[in-house]
Parts: sequence; structure tokens; C-alpha cells
Amino acid sequence: MTDLFNPVSIGAWQLSNRIVMAPLTRCRVVNNGAPGELQARYYAQRASAGLIISEATNISPQARGYAYTPGIYNQAQIAGWQQVTQAVHDQGGKIVCQLWHVGRYSHPDLQPDGALPVAPSAIAPEGDTLTEQGMQKVPVPRALDTNEIPGIVEQYRHAAQCAKEAGFDGVEVHSANCYLLEQFIRDSTNQRSDAYGGSIENRVRLVLEVTAAVVAIWGGERVGIRLSPVTPNTGNTPLDSDVMATYSYLITQLNRFNLAYLHFVEGATGMSRAVPDNVDLQQLRRLFNGPYMANNLYDRELAFQAREQQQADLICIGRPFIANPDLVERLKTGAEIVEAPRGCFYGGGEAGYSDWPSLAES
Repeated sequence: MTDLFNPVSIGAWQLSNRIVMAPLTRCRVVNNGAPGELQARYYAQRASAGLIISEATNISPQARGYAYTPGIYNQAQIAGWQQVTQAVHDQGGKIVCQLWHVGRYSHPDLQPDGALPVAPSAIAPEGDTLTEQGMQKVPVPRALDTNEIPGIVEQYRHAAQCAKEAGFDGVEVHSANCYLLEQFIRDSTNQRSDAYGGSIENRVRLVLEVTAAVVAIWGGERVGIRLSPVTPNTGNTPLDSDVMATYSYLITQLNRFNLAYLHFVEGATGMSRAVPDNVDLQQLRRLFNGPYMANNLYDRELAFQAREQQQADLICIGRPFIANPDLVERLKTGAEIVEAPRGCFYGGGEAGYSDWPSLAES
């Protein structure tokens, strides 16, 4: 007995169930950031999720950190996403657009005019990123000038408006996984001395300004935000020196926007659910006045348990949706969950993307 598959009201939406399809970067958008018929088919196949969060979507040319990822800042991209949102709506689903700026995790080959990626501070992450020329080492980024930061906020505002024109049901602010907004939040990646660095209040300032700009377009009831307080991913980024203090303040401040949900990565994204001894994610969750979306390595048993113990309002699942387009039905009936090989995660065409059969088809 579970209410996981019952309809639920979240923000402005009436969802058919509490299962959310997580944002999954698939690197299959080859038309200058504009999705097309292939993406429309892929998302429509998975529209039985109560809510779909789109793959992370670049808010500007500067925001881009990986080849073959979509954008939401020009008319061609709006038109491409209109195909996707219409296909999802035709299947009775709902979809929000995840707004993404990678910050320092990019490469000049991906940036306008070969510029350096931008970040709060000139600190290089470890690792490589995917460019059209293959995998390349991520360089030391350029620290943003204070007078450039209003332009970053405007990129988010513009992308939020474009998402509305594209027919999305709302947007999610991607402030997780050590990308630009979280690079500002963490004192490990933010060594600024202006109004956007130093104190906790200063380090979360950009996130709050971005959220305010996006809410001004959509209203809080159609905006969610994703946070990952203990994820070291993306260049082995160190955690903030005081996770509980930093994120307690941020979440308390987010309450002013009456957001549709708070989306938490519980542990290290896609790797582990382990949390440091001095961090209590449920304590942080309780500071938020709205619905809580739990994410990271959830399976059927863990999802049932989270609802039974009232530890989450929504359960967000990622990789199992790759090879199981009808994942909701499989979870409901206890049917086999197919595991997709990692080789089909990123890049390519229909194979390993939109050609997975449903239970009925198989």
C-alpha cells in the first residue's frame, strides 16, 4: 500500500503520480542546441511520469559546457522545444525546463569567440569535458567582474521567458552539481571579496537574485530549485566548509518565493547516498516550507520507504528512465527494470535513446 502512484497537487500542477523523471544529459542535440523530433519522441515515451524535468538546458552561449546539449535562448531552440512540450502534453504529461549555466566546467572550444569559461573565482576544476573535437581538459576559468553579474541574472531571466514561449509547464533553477550557482555558494570555489563572496549571505546572493528573476516570469508556484549540498561531482569540487550553516540560510531565504518544490540530491549524484556525519539532509529539508523532491539512486523499495516514512513528497529517478520508458508502470507492478549500458548514456542517435520498448511492446 503506497500513495506513490496517486495524483498529487504540487505548486500550480496536478500531477498524475509522485514519480519525477530526473534531468538526464544525453548529448544528442546536434542542431545548434535546438531539439527536434527525436527528443520529442524520447520525452513523450516517458510522459507517464508525474513530472518530467528536462535535461539540463543552457541559458546562453556562455553557459555551455558540453557539446550536443540543448539551449533555451533563441527562436530556433524555442521552436525545437515546442515540439517536445507538445508531444509530452499530447500524452497527458507535464514537463519543466532545467535552466543551466555550467560556470567553470567548460572549454574555450565551447565558448563564444574561444573565450575562457567564467566562474566566481579563477580556480580550475579537475577533469575533461566533451567538445566537438573530443574530450579536452578543462582550463583555469576567468573570474567574473562584479559588473558582469547582473548580466548573468539577465541570462536566466531571458531563458525563463524563452521556456514559457516554448510551452513548458514551469522551470527548475539548476543550483547543484557544482555548476555556476553552486560555485558561488561554496566557499571552496568562491574566494571573492565583493558583495558576492565571503559571508554566507554574500555567497548565496546570486542564487537568490536568479530565483527572483525567474519567479518574476513564472510565479513561484511554477518554479523549483535543485540543490546538492554534499555532491563533490564535476571536477571533484570540495564541499562547503559548513554545509549546514550555508544551506540552512539559503533554504530559509528561498521560502520567500513560495516555490513549487525543493529538489535535493541526497549524497553524491549517481555515485553514493552517503552523507557526512555532520550533515542532516532531513533537517535541511524541514526548513523548506514547500514540497520536497528526493533524488539519488532511488529504486522501488527505497521510494516506497521514503513515502511510507514521509521523508519526501516526490521521488525523482534518473537512469532507470533511460531503458524503461514506462518506468512508472514497472515500479507499480514490480516488473523487471532494464539497466541501460553506460555506452548509450551520452551521444549518438535513436539507438539507446528512443528505441527502448515498453512492457506492452516487449
